[in-house]
Amino acid sequence: MITLTELKCLADAQSSYHILKPWWDVFWYYITLIMLLVAVLAGALQLTQSRVLCCLPCKVEFDSHCAVPWELLRGGENVSSAPGLLSPLPLPLRIQNDLHRQQYSYIDAVCYEKQLHWFAKFFPYLVLLHTLIFAACSNFWLHYPSTSSRLEHFVSILHKCFDSPWTTRALSETVAEQSGRPLKLSKSKTLLSTSGGSADADASKQSLPYPQPGLEPPGIESPTSSVLDKKEGEQAKAIFEKVKRFRLHVEQRDIIYRVYLRQIIVKVILFVLIIAYVPYFLSYITLEIDCSIDVQAFTGYKRYQCVYSLAEIFKVLASFYVILVILYGLTSSYSLWWMLRSSLKQYSFEALREKSNYSDIPDVKNDFAFILHLADQYDPLYSKRFSIFLSEVSENKLKQINLNNEWTVEKLKSKLVKNAQDKIELHLFMLSGLPDNVFELTEMEVLSLELIPEVKLPAAVSQLVNLRELHVYHSCLVVDHSALAFLEENLKILRLKFTEMGKIPRWVFHLKNLRELYLSGCVLPEQPGTMQLEGFQDLKNLRTLHLKSSLSRIPQVVTDLLPSLQKLSLDNEGSKLVVLNNLKKMVNLKSLELLGCDLERIPHSIFSLNNLHELDLKENNLKTVEEIISFQHLPSLSCLKLWHNSIAYIPAQIGALSNLEQLVLGHNNIESLPLQLFLCTKLHYLDLSYNHLTFIPEEVQYLANLQYFAVTNNNIEMLPDGLFQCKKLQCLLLGRNSLTDLSPLVGELSNLTHLELIGNYLETLPPELEGCQSLKRSCLIVEDSLLSTLPPPVTERLQTCLDKC
Repeated sequence: MITLTELKCLADAQSSYHILKPWWDVFWYYITLIMLLVAVLAGALQLTQSRVLCCLPCKVEFDSHCAVPWELLRGGENVSSAPGLLSPLPLPLRIQNDLHRQQYSYIDAVCYEKQLHWFAKFFPYLVLLHTLIFAACSNFWLHYPSTSSRLEHFVSILHKCFDSPWTTRALSETVAEQSGRPLKLSKSKTLLSTSGGSADADASKQSLPYPQPGLEPPGIESPTSSVLDKKEGEQAKAIFEKVKRFRLHVEQRDIIYRVYLRQIIVKVILFVLIIAYVPYFLSYITLEIDCSIDVQAFTGYKRYQCVYSLAEIFKVLASFYVILVILYGLTSSYSLWWMLRSSLKQYSFEALREKSNYSDIPDVKNDFAFILHLADQYDPLYSKRFSIFLSEVSENKLKQINLNNEWTVEKLKSKLVKNAQDKIELHLFMLSGLPDNVFELTEMEVLSLELIPEVKLPAAVSQLVNLRELHVYHSCLVVDHSALAFLEENLKILRLKFTEMGKIPRWVFHLKNLRELYLSGCVLPEQPGTMQLEGFQDLKNLRTLHLKSSLSRIPQVVTDLLPSLQKLSLDNEGSKLVVLNNLKKMVNLKSLELLGCDLERIPHSIFSLNNLHELDLKENNLKTVEEIISFQHLPSLSCLKLWHNSIAYIPAQIGALSNLEQLVLGHNNIESLPLQLFLCTKLHYLDLSYNHLTFIPEEVQYLANLQYFAVTNNNIEMLPDGLFQCKKLQCLLLGRNSLTDLSPLVGELSNLTHLELIGNYLETLPPELEGCQSLKRSCLIVEDSLLSTLPPPVTERLQTCLDKC
């Protein structure tokens, strides 16, 4: 049993389709209703009449039809001698009605079945059949399996778009612009984008004195608008997602268009057929019917004169029906003409784009376009409201509002931390954008943005007076012109990292006070003659450049346009760096890092860098370092890092590097140490961990300035007493070796703050550790079982000192 609630839902579902019915569809609906009334009225009249035909016997036949004798007499003819009469009639003639009632009923029934024309007999049923066909054609596309679900989905989305507060807000902004209300317009406001290809080149040429790829046209800030609450914002966000999925599903097909076109063609064909035969058969509906049947055995008469009682009213109804069909057919012809003359498989929002600030509303095609054309016939406002949810600009505005509602100032302040450099940093990860409340955190020094698809830095960034460092990881950053002016004066460190190889954004080259630039995954021209060569010359204050990419040579853009660079770090990610000759041009270089460059020997071009202080050749393919003697020509070299290579031995010539202060040789294949190494008396940092050393020479005592000594993960069985003569030693790493005991002389290292002994074969710890007054428990890396071998006073002192190293 169908309930009232189900009936109401069904009625609401049917009424919701009125958006997709243009005026001719509504006109068809009303004509169909009138046709249905005509059919019902004609059928009711026919069914309620007890005697549709009223027949009387014909007593006089003349010329094969029933004659009226008194008409012959009135004409002066002799009826008795008139040819064709069966028998002479007496004068004057008297007509008698001498049949029984049942005989009349019999005659009426027989004449109705045999003599009455089929059109007059079935007229109500023909009208009803035509009406049902017309109605079915009008609603077929709404219930066809391949179209009904799409139409229902579209209507539901359209209603939500129409009722959404976000739609009202967006259109209000447009009306405000058209009415001339003042808007906040930034003078010479230009957006500089990291994407390079998504901007308007013409606008950029007008904004700056030279071509700037990646510039966007001036932005417009909308007037103060109402703030959506969280629930309304989430609803609007859901509508955006539904519109995207619906467009993806529908725009590639034209099923709805074809079904609608076919049903109109069927209507036109049906109209032609009805007009072809209904007016012709209309003349067969007559009042008088001459009925000749052979029933003389029952009634005594062969011919009867009958009257069709519904003839006149059926003629009127049929004529009225023909008029309705003509109106229906003309309307169908017009709709067919509308579909064939117009390009209904494309829908353009050009007019709306010109009148609003949503200039990115895309044109649609196929079924999507056709449905919008139908909606326009009902009310163009529906398409206008729907288009708001096709605009990425509109979606970005909504995302920004939702983002601001979610990320309050209090929540952002809770994310502020101090990084390893003791700077106040805010790290935002995987957001939809940059919350406006970020610019209220004036104490922030470092802003880190990671995996944020689109970020815009507006003029409000100037409120971050302490901002000096910006990190952009796997994000697309757009910088406002006024914001760029602020960054140009204040930004000192910039880190950019791309998931895939991409061009350096143009706004980077405007940061004239930038001192450190870290680029990962950026495309740098290795040969001169490209546009990006011109940008680097403006970075006159740049002192540090870090490149992480896969290059075959050091880009000339670095060596030619950045001669004052003091630190260059190149992480080639394992790709072979072939050409290094142009390094000679960088005479001011103080620090050079060539990481993962697949170098087999130390490049000779390095020996021309007279001002070089630090050299790092980590993760290369060095097997021998015979060229180390040439480092004596670099009087300023104080730090040499050759770790994570395949070096088998250290040449004796290393003793010539008298100015060396830091030497890192960890993660190699070194088995022994040359005595000449200990001639480098200025060494205060020596890392020999993860090698194959079996002993340490006694001459290590000559390294009087040694503060850091690491031999972790070797095969050392005994420590020389000379090691404990290095009184400045602060960090001693001896873990994962083969030591069986620790000399009591360790107590003489009064400056020792960090001691690692874990992974050896020690049975006890010397009580002389009490002499290491700077050593804390947290910095004594040893097995817990060995702590019990210390005297209680030593253990208590270590336990009470829980400071971190």
